[in-house]
Amino acid sequence: MKDIERVVGIDLGTTNSAVAGVYGGHVVVLGRTGEKLLPSVVGLSPSGEMLIGQSARNQAVAFPERTISSIKRKMGTSEPVRLGELELRPQEVSALLLKALKERAEIQLGGPVEKAVITVPAYFSDAQRQATREAGVLAGLEVLRILNEPTAASFAYGHEGDGRHLALIYDLGGGTFDVSVVCIEGDVTEVLASHGDNHLGGDDFDLLVRDLLCDLFWQAHRVKLTAKQHSQALARLRWAAEAARIELSDAPYARVQEESLIVHKGVPLHLDVELSRETLEELIAPLLERTLESVTKALSDANVSANDLDAVLLVGGTTRTPMVARLLREASGMEPSTAIHADLCVALGAGVLASRLAGHKVDKVLVDVTPYSFGPSYLGWLRGVESENCYKPIIVRNSPLPLAKTDSYFTSSPNQTVADIFIYQGEEPDALNNLEVGRFSIEGLRPMFEANEILVRMELDINGILSVSAMEKETGLSKKIVIERAFRSATEAELAGAFENISALYARRPNARNEAIQPPVPVPNDDPRVEVGSSRDGAPRSPEENKAERVMERARALETTLHADDWEEARGLLSALEKCLTAREFAEVITLTAELEELLFFIEGA
Repeated sequence: MKDIERVVGIDLGTTNSAVAGVYGGHVVVLGRTGEKLLPSVVGLSPSGEMLIGQSARNQAVAFPERTISSIKRKMGTSEPVRLGELELRPQEVSALLLKALKERAEIQLGGPVEKAVITVPAYFSDAQRQATREAGVLAGLEVLRILNEPTAASFAYGHEGDGRHLALIYDLGGGTFDVSVVCIEGDVTEVLASHGDNHLGGDDFDLLVRDLLCDLFWQAHRVKLTAKQHSQALARLRWAAEAARIELSDAPYARVQEESLIVHKGVPLHLDVELSRETLEELIAPLLERTLESVTKALSDANVSANDLDAVLLVGGTTRTPMVARLLREASGMEPSTAIHADLCVALGAGVLASRLAGHKVDKVLVDVTPYSFGPSYLGWLRGVESENCYKPIIVRNSPLPLAKTDSYFTSSPNQTVADIFIYQGEEPDALNNLEVGRFSIEGLRPMFEANEILVRMELDINGILSVSAMEKETGLSKKIVIERAFRSATEAELAGAFENISALYARRPNARNEAIQPPVPVPNDDPRVEVGSSRDGAPRSPEENKAERVMERARALETTLHADDWEEARGLLSALEKCLTAREFAEVITLTAELEELLFFIEGA
């Protein structure tokens, strides 16, 4: 690919992640059939190997203290997380997931991938966006754009026909919720308004179900499950709760059976209960009501009503909960659309933008907005009383990106030589009721008996990342913001060290491939790498085919000893490998062999 770069779009999700790019002339989610989603789970095996995706999720019940999930909820914080004996920052955990997605794309596209568009919830703060960008750098990616998830979804859905179309995008994922009102006219997609909650999603539903299961266990056995004494049991119930919630999306009842959940006074205690969809809906109703409040707010901010909408689009796996569609149907009067896979549409939309940035002919134009207002506090009158905590935003919520705004303020005391600038995010006229995102000072102001004019400039780039500066109007003396209570960007030296650390950790995966990825090609007959034997069509057999055959033999030898679920997964991989070997599809053979080998590692080590 000499003239057009490989640029991919990545949905870095709370529960699952995915990567999309141009393949075969179309934007597709990359990965083998049936494995398009990468569970957003990272683990460290007892033997010290790094597990990413399904293999990490597989060990979560047995070793919860060596497994990390839902790291997206900690992005933008300085709170470290424990992974066995390791301590990692949230962006370092996310970087491991991004490296796995990067490798998945490189295998299918047949060459290095160094640039990406990464999506984030529309309601992600500046600190969270900066952390996401840093995670990309640590994964070896140049992040060309941070894209709001609902906006990406609108790219994937598109709209047929001419004229102006209004759509409500309701995005309920594993850990975050966003709702956006977008206008699609021709090739232009404009976000009119966004609202949401960074800590509301399927994870919260699962915790409610898990707590209910704990209560039912107490009723049956009079034993209270605590995190200190029963961490493994609680981990089992957490995954059982998720499985039950998913099952209740398609059935009125789900059975939870956990044998020997704990051993109490030498006696194994079991849990065997049936949950109904009605019970689930009673549990989650207050959370879904909160999402409808955000829907109302977004419609109001966009100055439209539900009757003006042409479509309601569902995004995120949690929208499969039947109650979601029912409530939206009642609120909007129209049937929500599920035309595109709810888990994949964000990655597809990011892939559309990525393909355009790479130079592919994509006509869609994006106009995104900021979901927050920003401004400084100042001395003024608040509810009839003079206060230094007055607040009026310079950047107003739902303004199109990118933008830069400047406003004028004045010093409050004669001969004042220092001005303290406090920056807030929010809508309340009392600054203290908003979120302080940073503060800085201008020192050395010219002493003046009258008020000295200070110009405060705020800029939001296309990624929604904020920068602030203040300048003394008369002299040009200026100072840029220094973040104190938000995310601190890493220095170049820190990034370099963290990059080396992440690369070393990633190389500890089972069967890690450390060599540079090259497009897989059939091996010529006289190539010294060819081993004895021939492929299924009589041609000399390549090393890739030889390795695949050996791994398949290992899997078949375990058939009679495997658990039914493990054998079902292994059989699916065996079947897919058989087809790819017959067709000599080497890229798929390499991918499937690695996945089967990883599955065998976990099974044989159990």
